[in-house]
Amino acid sequence: MNVLTDNFAAFRDGFLKTVELTALSTLLALVLGILIAAFRVSPVPALRVFGTVWVTLLRNTPLVLLFLIVTLGLPALGLKGWDSFWLAVMALGCYTSAFICEAVRSGINTVSVGQAEAARSIGMTFSQTLGHIVLPQAARTAIPPVGSLIIALTKNSAIASGFDVMELGALQKELNADAGYNILVIFLWIAICYLIITLTLSGLFRLLENRMAVAR
Repeated sequence: MNVLTDNFAAFRDGFLKTVELTALSTLLALVLGILIAAFRVSPVPALRVFGTVWVTLLRNTPLVLLFLIVTLGLPALGLKGWDSFWLAVMALGCYTSAFICEAVRSGINTVSVGQAEAARSIGMTFSQTLGHIVLPQAARTAIPPVGSLIIALTKNSAIASGFDVMELGALQKELNADAGYNILVIFLWIAICYLIITLTLSGLFRLLENRMAVAR
């Protein structure tokens, strides 16, 4: 217990930084994931190819390697001055977007083709059909897997500690080096902090899933 009470401010800051990192990465992943899913079902061949390449590359690239590409590759290309926190948001958001894209696309495939054809028959464009007819129905199927992906993103955020982002994962190095606390106790409290975040997310997505189910 001493390690928590003696370093409560450090745990609080690390917890809040992890929540912030998760929230911003989730927002980026959702926006990109839905956009790339729209590309993958688009009638425009170039957009479909772009979406396929995006998903294939990111799903088959280790997250640590993606962090290295973002943190070392972008400065090498002249894009300097980015804070390590925002580079972590970019890496986590882009990586997770590929998986969210496939979850959303699977949901889109569950919607009857006849509904899209009916929308087109009354003059709706592809974007109107997707936004007003298809995606709202696809969301009901996509919510459970998307929730699991966001929880996975939360746990993946610990990788950011290796790239100078002071979130929960970085606490164990700081506390163990500076104060010599028992490393197992430090890991236990960090695990509890992650558990609080993931259980909260799980509850929120379960609530959202239930609300969407009522609207059937």
